[in-house]
Amino acid sequence: MRRADRLFRIVRFLRLGRMLTAQKLAAKLQVSVRTIYRDVRDLQLSGMPIEGEAGVGYTLRRDMDLPPLMFTRGELTALALGARLVKAWGGAENVIAAEQALQRIEAVVPADMRDELDAILLYAPGYRMTQVLRVRLDVLHAACLGRQVISFCYAKEDGETSVRSVRPLALAFWSGVWTLASWCELRKDFRVFRIDRMDEVAVLDRLFEQKKGQRLEDFMKQMIPPGDQPPVN
Repeated sequence: MRRADRLFRIVRFLRLGRMLTAQKLAAKLQVSVRTIYRDVRDLQLSGMPIEGEAGVGYTLRRDMDLPPLMFTRGELTALALGARLVKAWGGAENVIAAEQALQRIEAVVPADMRDELDAILLYAPGYRMTQVLRVRLDVLHAACLGRQVISFCYAKEDGETSVRSVRPLALAFWSGVWTLASWCELRKDFRVFRIDRMDEVAVLDRLFEQKKGQRLEDFMKQMIPPGDQPPVN
């Protein structure tokens, strides 16, 4: 956990109004008591109105509490639904980030708005998104960002298999299926692959350059006419 995130969570815990000892905070954040002492001291020096002392406990002074973050009902619904969709269909790292985002929102909205957040009845069941696929999604996304060539075994819908080396460009979610848009080095053309039909995915120690005619923007122009979906292998 980044230190900035840990400091934010300390403040969030203290905003609940209960006196918390350094030992309890350390257990919640899975760090040492010494780390909590140092973090609280730094927060106090930065002007955060934390009261208490080592061995007794800490609390946030209510008359100098953080200002509430205000959202409309529609905004809260959009945020909650977006986070739930990410938790249901995102990569393993996205799931953690979405949960932390919801926690941050809950920490800074007034109590009555927290009740509204709990009452949102829009859900996104993600039972088809296995942990294997979540990790694979993270790996592929990192390869897209790092412009690293990847290789994998691929099974088409008719059962035909092949080994591909591709230059990953972007990931897209279509009707419950994640796909990878890429430049295929075997076919010398753009290809789209379903990530659930990939196997033995490997990120190669080889970078690629964004060449004209092989870039994501070129793919978007050639493969996705307005209103259409790209062809999937």
